[in-house]
Order: sequence, then C-alpha cells, then structure tokens
Amino acid sequence: MTITKTQPKKEVKRQTFSGVVVSDKMKDTTVVMIERFIKHAKYQKYQVKRTKLMAHDVGNTKKIGDKATIEACRPISKNKAFKVIA
Repeated sequence: MTITKTQPKKEVKRQTFSGVVVSDKMKDTTVVMIERFIKHAKYQKYQVKRTKLMAHDVGNTKKIGDKATIEACRPISKNKAFKVIA
C-alpha cells in the first residue's frame, strides 16, 4: 500500500508591465506602449526607451490613451503573448 501526497501547485510569478494604450483597432487586441527610463552605460546620459507590445483584451475594454497593466501569458498568436489585467 502506497500513500501519495499531492503537492500544492506553485504560484507562478509572471512579468507585469504598465503602459498606455496606443491602438485598439484590432479585434480583442490592444497595443500598449511601455516607457523605461534607463542610463546609458558609456555616456551616463538618461534616455527613454519605448516598447510596443500587443496584449489580449477580450471585448476591447481599453481605449486609446487609457493606462493598462499587462501580464505575460502563453503565446496567443504570432505577436501576442500578454493579456490585459487592469
């Protein structure tokens, strides 16, 4: 007779970013622009880096100009691997 214990599932810590919605023209997809303020390694000057990420937004709840928080998830399509959580 063997006794098996079930392990509690580990909570996955996923990447989250916050940014501004710059496009909502696609069905169930929004484009979120994330800005980062980084220091250049050689010249020691601060610069703004911008990244546009596509995020899954069921029902197109976000509109252009809204702040959005996105979270990493499984790939939904070729360019979409994030979902809108707030």
